[in-house]
Amino acid sequence: MPIRIPDALPATAALESENIFVMTEHRAMHQDIRPLRVLLLNLMPTKITTETQILRKLSNTPIQVEVELLQTVSHDAKNTAAEHLETFYTTFDEVRDEHFDGLIITGAPVEQLDFEEVDYWDELCEIMEWSKTHAHSTFHICWGAQAGIYYHYGVPKRALPEKMFGVFPHTLAKRTSPLVRGFDDEFFAPHSRFTEVRAADIEAHPDLELIAVSDEAGVYVAKSTDSQNFFVFGHPEYDRETLKAEYDRDVARGMAMALPAHYYPGDDPAREPVATWFSHAQLLYTNWLNYYVYQTTPYDISRAGERDGEEEASW
Repeated sequence: MPIRIPDALPATAALESENIFVMTEHRAMHQDIRPLRVLLLNLMPTKITTETQILRKLSNTPIQVEVELLQTVSHDAKNTAAEHLETFYTTFDEVRDEHFDGLIITGAPVEQLDFEEVDYWDELCEIMEWSKTHAHSTFHICWGAQAGIYYHYGVPKRALPEKMFGVFPHTLAKRTSPLVRGFDDEFFAPHSRFTEVRAADIEAHPDLELIAVSDEAGVYVAKSTDSQNFFVFGHPEYDRETLKAEYDRDVARGMAMALPAHYYPGDDPAREPVATWFSHAQLLYTNWLNYYVYQTTPYDISRAGERDGEEEASW
């Protein structure tokens, strides 16, 4: 089914060129169904790239998805044109009285700072608190996952001796979870971070459960037992070239960077990277939208965020 986004958004042309069903606003208005409303809080500096990557993953869903883009006002975005932000992004003050079926909070390249040192931390905390009553389910990515699991459950992030960087094999800690329905016993996912959240800290919390882990990269997916919060500590949305772009950028800055692990054939950066994570990345987003948003969100959007705690807790 289609994803509904503004006709002029740069991602629209990119997705249509990939034969992804993007519905125009005019056509969507004439369909007699209620779309899922998903709010995307984009904290990444490369906002157009990130919004395109995530919209691609949201496109293969069981119902029409209407995405609204959210930015923080307490941080000055220097890598995205002000015109793009003014045209396509909203602010928290503009949506605080609205309800959403899903909320996605992206990563951000700030994991080496303490949470409280991040200039938009107070605003992010306000949004995460608001999500408890205004979003049916929230999907946190990478640093966004570290921030969310710390804010909601007090689980700390810990510094790594070196950057966790590459594409790593993972296994399922809870095979019965609908979130990973269709996953192979071993699957791959990209990571790019200087900090981690440890499995032992998650397992010690009665309101959290592990879903997928890696012997090399550590925790990949965890969730709350009430299925309101999902935490993905890697970057399943990454394109084939994203890790390469990060590596080339850091080398150009004079940083001593190891090659991204399990990424270049023969560890040769002159060769094209091999994408080994696309199918499981798509499944992860599709399963979240289907089983934890579409199947359980109230039809009356004004009730999104209300919890009955029964069906969700069993998953």
